[in-house]
Amino acid sequence: MKQRSHIEQEKQTVGWMIRFYCRQKEGNRDLCPECRELLLYAHTRLARCPYGERKGSCRRCLVHCYKPQMRERMRLVMRYAAPRMLLYRPWDALLHLWRELRF
Repeated sequence: MKQRSHIEQEKQTVGWMIRFYCRQKEGNRDLCPECRELLLYAHTRLARCPYGERKGSCRRCLVHCYKPQMRERMRLVMRYAAPRMLLYRPWDALLHLWRELRF
């Protein structure tokens, strides 16, 4: 079994959170244009992270690479989806929490 990179795992996690938020909170069946834009933006920021595989939590990072508007949108998504992740994807939630505490 091939292990995914830290960045790829983060992309998958943030993708799930955005899709979950769009479906559950906004009631959309597919990603709306705003959530699609946020997903693309988040993936781009992760791919260009100056810390690469040593990347810690974006919340604790000293370099805020998100534009203020996108940062606020991501904060809303995280606030809604992160607690619910424990029910729907407990392994990913625990891994995310462990990394947040470790870095």
